[in-house]
Amino acid sequence: MKSAVETLNPTRVRLTVEVPFEELKDSLDAAYKKINQQVTVKGFRKGKIPARVIDQRFGRGAVLEEAVNDALPKFYTEAVNEAELSPLGQPDVDITELKDGETLNFTAEVDIRPALEIPDYSGIEVEVDAVEVTDEDIEKSVEQLRERFASTSPVERAAEDGDVVTIDLEAKVDGEVLEDGIANGVSYTIGSGELLDGIDDAVKGKAAGEEATFTSELKGGSAAGKEAEVTVKVTQVAARELPALDDDFAQLASEFDTLDALKADSRKRLANMKQFDQATQAQERVLEKLLELVEVPVPEKLLEDEVNTRKHNLEHHQLGQMGLTLDKYLEIQGKTAEEFETETREAAVKGIKTQFVLDELVKKEQLNVNQEELTEHLMRRAASSGMSPDQFAQAVVEGGQVPLLVGEVARGKALAVVVEAATVKDTNGEIVDLDDEDETEAAIETVEAAEASDAAEEKTEG
Repeated sequence: MKSAVETLNPTRVRLTVEVPFEELKDSLDAAYKKINQQVTVKGFRKGKIPARVIDQRFGRGAVLEEAVNDALPKFYTEAVNEAELSPLGQPDVDITELKDGETLNFTAEVDIRPALEIPDYSGIEVEVDAVEVTDEDIEKSVEQLRERFASTSPVERAAEDGDVVTIDLEAKVDGEVLEDGIANGVSYTIGSGELLDGIDDAVKGKAAGEEATFTSELKGGSAAGKEAEVTVKVTQVAARELPALDDDFAQLASEFDTLDALKADSRKRLANMKQFDQATQAQERVLEKLLELVEVPVPEKLLEDEVNTRKHNLEHHQLGQMGLTLDKYLEIQGKTAEEFETETREAAVKGIKTQFVLDELVKKEQLNVNQEELTEHLMRRAASSGMSPDQFAQAVVEGGQVPLLVGEVARGKALAVVVEAATVKDTNGEIVDLDDEDETEAAIETVEAAEASDAAEEKTEG
C-alpha cells in the first residue's frame, strides 16, 4: 500500500491511497466466505460453493464490493497512522479506481486536529477578587442556619409576609378546571417565590377559611406557559418563630458549644468557599488569556456538530426537565433567536479551542493521569450526576466513556500548569498563591464549563 497526504486547509486533508490487488486477498476470501453463508446453490452444500460458481451466479462485482467494503477501513487506518494524523469524525471516501486483479485506488477527505504552536505563557497576568469575609457575611450565614431551625405555630389572624400558610389551589384555563390543576394542603411560605407569580398578593391579608382569585402563568403541568385563573383558599395561617441567637442555638444547630465558636467556624468555611471561587476565577481568566495567545483554526463541520449538540442538550434535557420550550426560555432571558444562535456558536468555538489547546499542552508538558486522580474525578462527577460512584463508574465503562474522563482530568492539569506559571493578583494588588488541590479541581471544573459538551472528544474518538 502507498499513500500520500494533501493539505486542503489547516483542518482538512485528502489522503490518496493505492492498494495492490494482492493485498485484498484476505478481504476477498472473507467476502466469498460471507456470501457462501448467505446463499444456496442447488448441488452444493451451504458454505461449500466454489468461488467460480459464486462469480458465475452472483457476479464478480458483488464479491469485489463486499471485499472493498471490508478492506477500506483497514487501509484508511493504516494511511492515517502512517501520516501521523489526528482525524476528527468519519472520512468522505471516494473509490477512484478498482481494477480486478490489478489495483484499488481511493481518496479519503477528513477533518483533522490542527497543528498548534503553544507560545510562552509564563507572562500571563490576571486579576481576581480578594478573599474577604466580612462580619455581614457571618451574620447572613448564621441567619440562614437560624431560618432552617425555625418553628411554626398556628395563629388566628390574617396572613403576613413570612408566615407559612396551608392552601388549596384550583387552576382554570379558558374556564375549564385542569385535570392536574387541583392541589390541596399545600404548604407555602409567603415571600419565598416558590409557587406562582401573584400568589403572595393573593394570600396576604387572608385568614383561615378565606379565598382569592388571581391570574398567573403556569410554570409546569399540562398547561405550562398558559395563563390560568387560579383560586386559592387559605386553610391555616402559621407564624414562624426563630430560635434565639445564643449558645443554646449553637448547640442545637451545630457541633459547637458556643455561638462564638459557631461564628468562627462560619468565617473559616466562608473563607474556604471564597478561596475556591477565587481559584475558579483565576482559571477562567488565565484560560481566556491563553486562548488569545494561540491561533486555533476550527473545522467547520466539527463546529456545526458542536452547535447542534449544545442546542439539543439545552432544549431536550435542561429545558425539558423544567417544562420550558426554547421560545419560552428565550423570552425569559430576553434574547432573540439570532442572539441565542450567536452566543451558542461563540461558546462552541471557545469549547473546541479550549480542548485543542489544552490537549496540545498535555502532550507538550507530558502530563499523565494516575488512577487516584481519575477516581477522585469520577467520584465528583458521580456526586453531581446524582448517581452512586459504583453506578456512575459502571455507566462510564459500559458507554466507553473512560477516555473522556481521562481527557477532562488531563486538560484540567494542563490548565493548572499554566495558572501556576501565570501571575495572579487580587484586587488589593496582592500576589495570590493558589492552593494546589483547589487549583487542580477548579481547573477541571473550568475546562468542563468551557467545553460544555463532548462533541469534539466524541468526534476524535470516532
